[in-house]
Amino acid sequence: MAAKALTIAGSDSGGGAGIQADLKAFSAMGVYGASVVTAVTAQNTEAVSAIYPIPDDVVAAQIKAVLDDIQVDAIKIGMLGTPSLIKAVADALIGYEGPIVLDPVMVAKSGDTLLADSAIAALKSSLFGRATVLTPNLPEATKLVGEGPPQAQAKALLQLGVGAVLMKGGHANGEICTDHLVSQTGTQNFSAQRVNTRNTHGTGCSYSSAIAAGLAQGMALNDAVSRAHTWLHQAILRADELDVGQGHGPVHHFHALWT
Repeated sequence: MAAKALTIAGSDSGGGAGIQADLKAFSAMGVYGASVVTAVTAQNTEAVSAIYPIPDDVVAAQIKAVLDDIQVDAIKIGMLGTPSLIKAVADALIGYEGPIVLDPVMVAKSGDTLLADSAIAALKSSLFGRATVLTPNLPEATKLVGEGPPQAQAKALLQLGVGAVLMKGGHANGEICTDHLVSQTGTQNFSAQRVNTRNTHGTGCSYSSAIAAGLAQGMALNDAVSRAHTWLHQAILRADELDVGQGHGPVHHFHALWT
């Protein structure tokens, strides 16, 4: 029986990030994917030209419809643009006891803002306590808890109630890219050679979804992160083969299946 995961996130019309990337990552990991759309974006590899938020009650109705019928083994949460939507999602998840991967999506690869500053406090108060793991990149961590070394930022995030923090190192400098999985019991590092490509659109969405897929399959968090890290590195290495768009193209989710 296949494991099942749910993504709650925005739609990317270009297909490289958001709901589309999440479902591709679930499938690449061998997990059935369901989806709740929080916003429709007019987006390609170069820019986000429009964002249409889905009404809060429609988002809540989507969550209810899925959870009422499908045994969801893990949930990934991505783009949530407003305080009211964050509260609606949190309320709709009351009673859900499975693992939740929370990706605090704030800025698109193009630089466009996806999360209003007013929503950050709501994210902390309503969803941090529900998160099995939070997956910020370095700019997101800075917006959440201020400047500082990644380990210090991770500890500050743990104090806000999340179960663990995966500090992603893609925005750091150096030839080696290192992610830090920090929990109350210690830190585990995952390193890989930095890939010289601009085709990294959707890496955060894909990474968090691949982790959620592992948790849905019953893997321990560190094992789910390790597998997702290895898979994503290969997806970035093979990204140029896709030749999608004129800006930041997507990673190759199905590099193990086709070229």
